[in-house]
Amino acid sequence: MVKVLVVDDSAFVRRSLISIMERDEDIQVVASASNGEEAIAKAKQYDPDVITMDVEMPKMNGLQALEKIMKECPCPVMMVSSLTSEGANVTLRALDLGALDFMPKLSSGSLSDMQRLESELNSKLKALARRKAFMRLKFKNAVTTAAKVATAPRSVPSPSSAARANAGPFDLVAIGVSTGGPPAVQKVLAALPGAFPVPILIAQHMPAAFTGPFAARLNGLSQLTAKEAEPAERVKAGHVYICPGGKHLRLENRGGTLTAVVTEEPKTALYKPSANVLMETVGLALGRRALCVMLTGMGSDGLEGTKVLKAKGGWAIAQNESSCVVYGMPKAIIDANLADEIVDINDMASAILAHFVGRV
Repeated sequence: MVKVLVVDDSAFVRRSLISIMERDEDIQVVASASNGEEAIAKAKQYDPDVITMDVEMPKMNGLQALEKIMKECPCPVMMVSSLTSEGANVTLRALDLGALDFMPKLSSGSLSDMQRLESELNSKLKALARRKAFMRLKFKNAVTTAAKVATAPRSVPSPSSAARANAGPFDLVAIGVSTGGPPAVQKVLAALPGAFPVPILIAQHMPAAFTGPFAARLNGLSQLTAKEAEPAERVKAGHVYICPGGKHLRLENRGGTLTAVVTEEPKTALYKPSANVLMETVGLALGRRALCVMLTGMGSDGLEGTKVLKAKGGWAIAQNESSCVVYGMPKAIIDANLADEIVDINDMASAILAHFVGRV
């Protein structure tokens, strides 16, 4: 049973979220709160597995409450965010402070709004709840032996020199990522040099209002030039291209010119952006000169695209289980024996750079 604390100053939103959650027999809403001060007190009292946290509240806002919770009673927190540029910037700040994920703010009581939330909310809550022991270890350093075992890094042998010699050289890095992605992507890109010799394309599951602010944030935090991808543009070394939310990012080789193309097709894709679309087109355009990186995320988006990339001779790196917020997308390619390397997020930049020795 996943215990949830719902925090929002709107009684309507609290009732709506509780109604959605309680339709799942594996979720129990143990308490609710209308401001940050109540949230801290009830987090200590009920020890929830997950907290949903509004941002704008009286007495103490969501960011202030989040900081205190991470210091005093850390647990997984999902922010409830408005789909605006301002909401995006606040949410990205919350992810830096320790929140694991976010969801769009419920804008109405319409059937479509409720169905949209129900389709993803409960599955996300259950996935995030599994990171509670990790949060205690990371923020409080007070864990049981079982939690230490659960969060111990996987020991995975690195590929041999011979195996590395058969890979590349690479002309581009493609990254697929979802839940827990922004801090992971920031960590990787911040450790790469501005003179990185190839372009980086990223499909991050994120609403349309968020991808522009996310790109701007990456641009300020790394030595690379990061931007939201335009409809069609020639990609450049040392540049990072973020797929706009609600669209897909394809790579095309137009007469030897690598071009990033933003498109609405396929409209039927479950995720927009889709890691499948990115990985498949990168593989078709570059073959063995394509380097794929699969980071934390729910579900298996990216699996089918990585199959194509690998069939064309490309190389795949997957984030390891212990450092993922949700071990879904990397697990899918690992279980399919498509991953050439399995790497902790703290070592991911080094693993990528190892393929560009002599070029940086």
